Amino acid sequence: MTVKSVKVGGVTLGGTGAPLFLIAGPCVIESAELLRRVAGTLVPLAAELKMPFVFKASYDKANRSSGKSYRGVEMEEGLALLEGVRREFGCPVLSDVHEAGQAARAGAVLDCLQIPAFLCRQTDLLLAAAATGKAVNVKKGQFLAPWDMKNVVEKVAGKEEGNNRNLLLTERGTTFGYNRLVSDMTAIPTMREFGYPVVFDATHSVQQPGGLGNASGGNRAMVPTLARAAVAAGCDGLFLEVHPRPEAALSDGPNMIALAELPELLEELMAIRGAMR
Repeated sequence: MTVKSVKVGGVTLGGTGAPLFLIAGPCVIESAELLRRVAGTLVPLAAELKMPFVFKASYDKANRSSGKSYRGVEMEEGLALLEGVRREFGCPVLSDVHEAGQAARAGAVLDCLQIPAFLCRQTDLLLAAAATGKAVNVKKGQFLAPWDMKNVVEKVAGKEEGNNRNLLLTERGTTFGYNRLVSDMTAIPTMREFGYPVVFDATHSVQQPGGLGNASGGNRAMVPTLARAAVAAGCDGLFLEVHPRPEAALSDGPNMIALAELPELLEELMAIRGAMR
């Protein structure tokens, strides 16, 4: 199966025979200090492991269980902080966009615009993100079958639609009953058939949406298990949300993994990837 490579800033992600890549960072921007601490750990770690790397942090988490939940910072402040991370650490940066009107401004700063799973079928948002010319990472909706992502691909990459082939597709679990997600690893090879790199979001896949009543729960202990399975299933890259102290994080703490635990996990995943060659 031939999968094209995608340019994100100065980094090439995916492509036939390419190394496993990493998209990682905290769920949401809490402070400049947090961004610097996490990026200062991730950038040299990825370089040591020879993993192409993109730093992620959301300036706004609009899809919250409760209106009282922490959402992040103002868009302009968040973009400035992410631009600072790229300048200081030399890595591409990624964040979510929730409305078509945000895309052009975000695209002037970000190297990759991410479309949240709940919004993956919003045509105007997809077209606006594609029109920036920057890479676009679309998370598959929890409600969508993997083969139905063909319509999303056409909206972003089709010659008569978005005409942007710097496209990534992310699997992050499927709704299963109440407050649970299940990961179908066959979604990875299924979506790779569209010819674009497929990312596995191991942290959101253990999320329990609304599981705490006014916030999402999660089971971070299962992140390594799902990540290993996804690499064995042939994903091109991994999406991991990390935090120095997940239990104190302002958003998605239950499904983020501790920054200190990441080196061992990535080494295991790289070993699995190596065994597949």
